[in-house]
Amino acid sequence: MDNQKKDARKLALEKLRHSTSHVMAQAVLEIFPDGKVAIGPAIENGFYYDFELPRSLTPEDLAQIEARMQAIVKNDFPFIYEEISSAQAKKLFQGQPYKIELIQDLLAKDPKAVLSIYKHSDFFDLCRGPHLENVRQIQAPAIKLLHVSGAYWRGDEKRPMLQRIYGTVWSSKKELKTYLHQVEEAKKRDHRKLGKEMDLFSFQEEAPGMPFFHHKGTFIWNSLVSYVTDIMVRKNYEINKTPFILNKSLWLQSGHWDHYKNNMYFTKIDEQDFAVKPMNCPGNILVYKTKQHSYRELPIRAGEFGLVHRHELSGVLSGLFRVRCFTQDDAHVFCTKEQMKAEIKDLIDFMDEVYSRFGFQYKLELSTRPEKAMGSKKIWDLAEDTLKEVLIESKKKYKINEGDGAFYGPKIDFHLTDAIGRDWQCGTIQLDFQMPEKFDMTYIGEDNQKHCPVMIHRAILGSVERFLGVLVEHFAGHFPLWIAPVQIKIIPIREDHYAYANKVQEILKAAGLRSELDVRDERMQAKIRVAQLEKAPYMIIIGDKEVAESKISIRTKSGKNINDLGLENFIEKCQKQVQEKSIELDETLA
Repeated sequence: MDNQKKDARKLALEKLRHSTSHVMAQAVLEIFPDGKVAIGPAIENGFYYDFELPRSLTPEDLAQIEARMQAIVKNDFPFIYEEISSAQAKKLFQGQPYKIELIQDLLAKDPKAVLSIYKHSDFFDLCRGPHLENVRQIQAPAIKLLHVSGAYWRGDEKRPMLQRIYGTVWSSKKELKTYLHQVEEAKKRDHRKLGKEMDLFSFQEEAPGMPFFHHKGTFIWNSLVSYVTDIMVRKNYEINKTPFILNKSLWLQSGHWDHYKNNMYFTKIDEQDFAVKPMNCPGNILVYKTKQHSYRELPIRAGEFGLVHRHELSGVLSGLFRVRCFTQDDAHVFCTKEQMKAEIKDLIDFMDEVYSRFGFQYKLELSTRPEKAMGSKKIWDLAEDTLKEVLIESKKKYKINEGDGAFYGPKIDFHLTDAIGRDWQCGTIQLDFQMPEKFDMTYIGEDNQKHCPVMIHRAILGSVERFLGVLVEHFAGHFPLWIAPVQIKIIPIREDHYAYANKVQEILKAAGLRSELDVRDERMQAKIRVAQLEKAPYMIIIGDKEVAESKISIRTKSGKNINDLGLENFIEKCQKQVQEKSIELDETLA
């Protein structure tokens, strides 16, 4: 499907879902006449609507609301657009405080703002649209309400907690069935569930939103960092490490204080204001400024796996995907304007190498100047045009994401597609002319004069923690052999097999392979079930025959059994997979 068709389908689904959210609001108010309605947008794969209701909703309530929606869409109700005056709006939405607040805010920003509603049947909502022409265009069998969650009004934890009903709707029952199958598959792959079963990480009440990595999870975390670091070394990166508490003055200078203060943590040291860093950029700028640089040194590629903290509301925390502290694999390239296109192309190649290693396809978005941007439009136009030129010259397809750039510059975002078709925004390349000027960064040019370098921000994993969570779900916990914390589970059937099992483990260890020996007083099948739960790529089963013949029997993750295998041959096959960083597990060992 080409981009034009994709965009048309996306717009059609947005209209369908937005329209269905109105139908859901109508159904809720028919069941709960005293309910208060807030907002109900279309979102990726569905829609939601926020309500203040007299009691908490139950699964039975969702079923009743869904049935009422299916009845409504069988009627011939057109969606009708109507512009109204502020007086009409306040009268129409009397008794609906959240709508009145939205109306007041719109008029405060622009007293001449056009207020509009969409009507169908006897329901109306404050809305700009667009919508379908008629509710009959919504297929009743293609509607499904999913779940309810709490949501603060306007995301403010000091405001009322509302009930948010999530739903999905598709063009046909077949599409709905496909999506619901994906949802069920996603539940099986949920990294929070698998992370607990595999003993990778946990969350504790003593540090909400901040992950605790256990031994096995730390191994994967370190493996990711080591893998990316090796490529950085090959590409002549410096590796820095900067403090995570820095003086307020630095954040005022960088612009983060004005643009990001609500997401930062603060403290006082020696009666001065400090902030815990939400980003690594300013610290690496200070490292650059420790000496005067020459054009001969550029480009300087400086990387840091820096721990950052960001204040996220408790309601949006989600396993490793949304946390309050995480490690960014940041790097900053300081270069001349003549070098910047080549450096951006090299970064795209870097991203491609890493993502292909894990079997990810990706899509690119170019995010442009946001409403609250720092710097002149002229500089922004230059930065945006440069990124566009690089993407075109690199023959990369991309879409424009209007107004979603960083406050200091436009960016290219990398959206990875996982094994079940979901998209994850991970990597980013951001072109920045602002920070170097604000921090008076310079290099001595060929003309022996001082010049301001260009700064390119980049993250590949994005957040090591989040990328790890994505990998857990992408592989459903079955990590490739090279990154699996335990590559082989050794399962002796009886106690008199332990001596040979220990010998096998020592040989594996000497060969650089990671194994665990299960000597619990349990039946073999119970041990196998535990190994399956822990997603061990291989199990070595040791019984009488294996001991007598000094051989091994292998059980693979898929349940395939390979008997009478020589240990040396098995080790050789495993080492090859690790050396090549293979994605797929060798299930034949032939």
